[in-house]
This record gives sequence, C-alpha cells and structure tokens, in this order.
Amino acid sequence: MPANAMPIPTLKRAKAVFPPLLAAGLLAFGGLTGCGPGATRSDPPLAGTQLGGDFTLVDKAGKAVRYADFAGKWRVLYFGYTFCPDVCPLDVQRLMQGYHLFAKAHPQTAAQVVPMFISIDPERDTPQAVGQFAAAFGPELIGLTGSPTQVAGAAKAFAVYYQKRKGATPGTYLMDHSRAAYLMAPDGKPVALLPVDQDGKAVADELDKWVQ
Repeated sequence: MPANAMPIPTLKRAKAVFPPLLAAGLLAFGGLTGCGPGATRSDPPLAGTQLGGDFTLVDKAGKAVRYADFAGKWRVLYFGYTFCPDVCPLDVQRLMQGYHLFAKAHPQTAAQVVPMFISIDPERDTPQAVGQFAAAFGPELIGLTGSPTQVAGAAKAFAVYYQKRKGATPGTYLMDHSRAAYLMAPDGKPVALLPVDQDGKAVADELDKWVQ
C-alpha cells in the first residue's frame, strides 16, 4: 500500500482511523468496496449516514463553486491532491474510466452525473493545478480547490481525513488522506462508495446499479 494514502480499513479499525461520521458510513457500506449483502436499489449502502453537506470552493478559473450548485444531479466526489505520486492518479483514472463506460452505455443518464476532484492540499493545489489535473482525465471532471478553511469545511462535510507528512527531502511533503469516491443522489443523500480501488468496469457497474 502506498505510504501517502490511508488504506481501505477493515471494520475493526474504522472507528480508530476515521471520524465517527465516516466510521458509520463504512459500517453501513460493508468496508468501502462493493455492495453490502442484500443491498438493493431501494437500500443504498450508505443510506442513513450523515455524510454530505454544502460547501464553497473554487474551480480552475478561480470562480466560486458551491456544492449546492449541482443540486438535482448525481454527484461523485473524490478527495485527493495533484502532487500525489501514486494513489490519487490511479483512483481518478479508474473513476473516470468507469464514468466513461457508463456514459457510453447510458449517455443521457450520465449527463446528470457530476464527477468532482477536490484537493486536500490547498497550499500547493492552485486553481490552475487542479484544472490541469482534472483535464487529464476528461472534460467532465471538475477540479476544485480553495483556501485551507474552505477545504477543511468540504472535508469535514464528508468526514474526510487528511494530514501533511514530511517528504523524503527537506522542504517537501506528502499528504496522508482517506481514500473514497462518494456517490451522492440528486437529493444530496449518500448512496455508495465507488470501488476505485478495483477497476473502471467495477466503477461502471456500481454506477449502473444506483444511477437511474
């Protein structure tokens, strides 16, 4: 497991590693990957959890963007950072591969899905940096960053853990962070965590299961 990302936790460790809100989401989901036993379209894995909430960040042009701006659409949120040497690029690649597979099969439905990459490294991730990073994975992906206070607010709403850690050379650092891609319903309620630790097909299958 790469050093700069938190591993997908077992249920035994969830409460110790993550804040209580995320631990509750993990318990409902069954460990962050796949679907819980007996889950149906009417019983999303994250149903009943308190994940989510409005926040304001900025896009690649420095324009203010509110989470509420996308109310009425399905939203997918991944928290990471552009300087991430391994996990974030791979996860986002799988996320967008899955999105594109889903869009190929269901173009009209996919048009109602808004994928977002949200930086947890505001010190280095300028609007331009997140814009370039997001563009590398497809024009549909919205890159967002902001001030430390704005980023902290967005992370808190989704119980995202992140912390700076010294790098291998003086003056450098990595970001330890939790690893999850949240699928949120048009009404803002949490639905599932997309399996970005697997592959694009797994992500597409999960989108196909819940996004109607």
